[in-house]
Amino acid sequence: MIAQFFDPIALAIVGGGTALAAILRAPLRDASGAVSALRVLGRRRFSADALLDQIAAQARIAKRHGIVALDRSVIADPDVAAAVAAIVDGAGVREVEALLHHRRGARVARHVAHADVWSAAAEAAPAMGMVGTLIGLAGMFANMTDPKAIGGAMAIALLATLYGALLANLVLIPICQRLRAAGRIEAFERARIDAPLLALALRETPRSPLQSVA
Repeated sequence: MIAQFFDPIALAIVGGGTALAAILRAPLRDASGAVSALRVLGRRRFSADALLDQIAAQARIAKRHGIVALDRSVIADPDVAAAVAAIVDGAGVREVEALLHHRRGARVARHVAHADVWSAAAEAAPAMGMVGTLIGLAGMFANMTDPKAIGGAMAIALLATLYGALLANLVLIPICQRLRAAGRIEAFERARIDAPLLALALRETPRSPLQSVA
């Protein structure tokens, strides 16, 4: 029963055409990043709690041993690592804030670009299904005297439309929506690390003589 709904030619037309259309619509860097982003779907939702704990630990180290001691810390998260490095180098609150905003904006832009690749693929899949249908119909008309050839061409025509609809609605659109949701959650969670990092930068900012007297 299931074998009746499998046709390698129709699958190749829809799958290959959809992949080619998505790649041609986006830069190669975004297309490869969209494939790599699939790893996010198998992870738990992003939470900044671990980053907040790490920032608090860094603040305690800086209070006890001085801000220079943070230069030897190993920080896996690139945003926190960049902010701490800037603070160690003497960056002020505004500089650290601008750095965090820039990095978060760049991250959001990457997430949007990756989701857009899957959205483009979802748009192309039904169209590729129609292309497969037209190819199948052309094959039917070209082989009207051969019943076996007509049957194969008709299978391509019908199954290509089916593959395009299923691929778009059951695979590509869900991937796109889940990546966008994960990106929104991460952006919201990462905004939580701004306050403690800026507080650390404010505490370590050298004060002017007038501020010291006050």
